[in-house]
Amino acid sequence: MKNSILKNFIKDTLYVIIGSFILALAINSILLPMSIVSGGISGLTIVLNHLFGFNPALVLYAINIPMLILCFIFLGKENGLKTVFGSLIFPFFVGTTTGIPVLTENALLAAVYGGIAVGIGLGLVFRGNASTGGTAIPAQILHKYLKVPLGLCISIVDGSIILAGLLAFDVDRILFSMICLFLTGRVIDLIQVGVVRSKNVFIVSPKYEEIKLTLLKELDKGVTMIPVKGGYHEQEGMLLMTVIKEKDFPKVKEELLRIDEHAFIISMNASEVFGRGFSLQRMFEYME
Repeated sequence: MKNSILKNFIKDTLYVIIGSFILALAINSILLPMSIVSGGISGLTIVLNHLFGFNPALVLYAINIPMLILCFIFLGKENGLKTVFGSLIFPFFVGTTTGIPVLTENALLAAVYGGIAVGIGLGLVFRGNASTGGTAIPAQILHKYLKVPLGLCISIVDGSIILAGLLAFDVDRILFSMICLFLTGRVIDLIQVGVVRSKNVFIVSPKYEEIKLTLLKELDKGVTMIPVKGGYHEQEGMLLMTVIKEKDFPKVKEELLRIDEHAFIISMNASEVFGRGFSLQRMFEYME
């Protein structure tokens, strides 16, 4: 038990360290020199640096204090302690990586590279059940209590920071910042949910036995059978449910319609699928 707790602590700490370092690199090599307001406390430091010449690392330390109090109140002691670590090490990395070479001088490429890098950095920090402080804390609070996807929470909170960037930059630069913000939210959700995307498929057909055998034997998919009763004709039947990889859906749909062209099929995106058949090893097999 103690070994498991220690292992998780070390893993979370590494996530926070690596994620904070990537964030710092993104700020000093992409966002700050190209005036891309990525949103959040990082974007706010860029705006303040442009307007008043404030040192980004010092601004990060100053803003994090009240945010850390909110973190302890709403996110709990464990997340609070990890966030204290993240909010201290992130400004440290920002200070130590100052002056590194600029990655690109093209504004569009800076928005793309910056969005991806910030998304990876924040995503790793969030995987470590922490944050780098600042406006990431309100986003985590929204995610916890309103059950809104974390990437969307980041987009909402950071969007307001980008609008504030109009005080310092022109509209074109803000539009590039919005591209950066969009990519950041998408990459965060990708890291949180995983690379492999899945679909939950529901099938209603009188030929459910044949469909079940096809899914199990020919397509190597798991199936759950649920007794159902039609609302209009009140006929009893069987609802089949299967979770498949997104890339397999066209083939599965083709086989289902081959068996019963009138089958009632519903598919929806599924995330964070765990259990037999969705192990890490199986995911890598699907990615090959």
